[in-house]
Amino acid sequence: MPELPEVETIKRDLEKVVIGKKITRVHVANAKVIREPSLDKFKRGLSGVRINKVSRRAKVLILELSNAKSLVIHLRMTGQLVYPGNGENARVTFELSDGKKLDFNDQRLFGELRLLDDWRKLKFIQDLGPEPKELTLKRFKEILAAKKTKIKPLLLDQKVISGIGNLYAAEILFRAKINPYRSASGLLSREKERIFNAMQEIIAAAIHYGGSSVDDYVRLSGDKGKYIKFHKVYDREGKPCFICKKLIKRSSLGGRGTYFCPKCQK
Repeated sequence: MPELPEVETIKRDLEKVVIGKKITRVHVANAKVIREPSLDKFKRGLSGVRINKVSRRAKVLILELSNAKSLVIHLRMTGQLVYPGNGENARVTFELSDGKKLDFNDQRLFGELRLLDDWRKLKFIQDLGPEPKELTLKRFKEILAAKKTKIKPLLLDQKVISGIGNLYAAEILFRAKINPYRSASGLLSREKERIFNAMQEIIAAAIHYGGSSVDDYVRLSGDKGKYIKFHKVYDREGKPCFICKKLIKRSSLGGRGTYFCPKCQK
């Protein structure tokens, strides 16, 4: 967490309140989250610049600035952006020209902030596969046909398809009625189509409802995302399946907790 729907939600929220405003001051409470450049260069490079555009690539936010640099924000597991913030729990606070603050919170300090000339040159950005909306059904089938790995870890592989994490992979496979342990290359054509359609539908719906507030994720306003009420299997171990009433199982697959219905998902 957060995954593509949550980061897209924050991106859309940011577009409404920060574009055209200047960063007047940067206060850093914990420099560990600043990966590059040095702390002094980071603060100087942001002082007095205007935010021209907010972009997103997979799970990464990019604020494009008037000095031709970009502030790259990777929330990782527990990162949050809050506006207007109060600076109390923030690792980094950006004071804006409207007199309000944009806070970067991160309880576990896994998040990353970078000020770069060209964010596209980041290796982990260059390694990203296409996002779900960038895929055609034909291309999706070709990707799966070439992979012998199990379908759940494949959906989580950011070099293959970017933006999907553990939560949405579980929900996608449930909607598609596919067991997460199935081999990707062994899936029938119609099964691959079901996964593709479920992927598009769930990602779109999750964005519509502002993402899923599991663990630390909140929207820019601090409000919770509302897609959590539509979860069918994620974090429902031992609860009855909404379709067949059999108990949802949780197992470990590829080092991640995997939720599924043993009856509905074949």
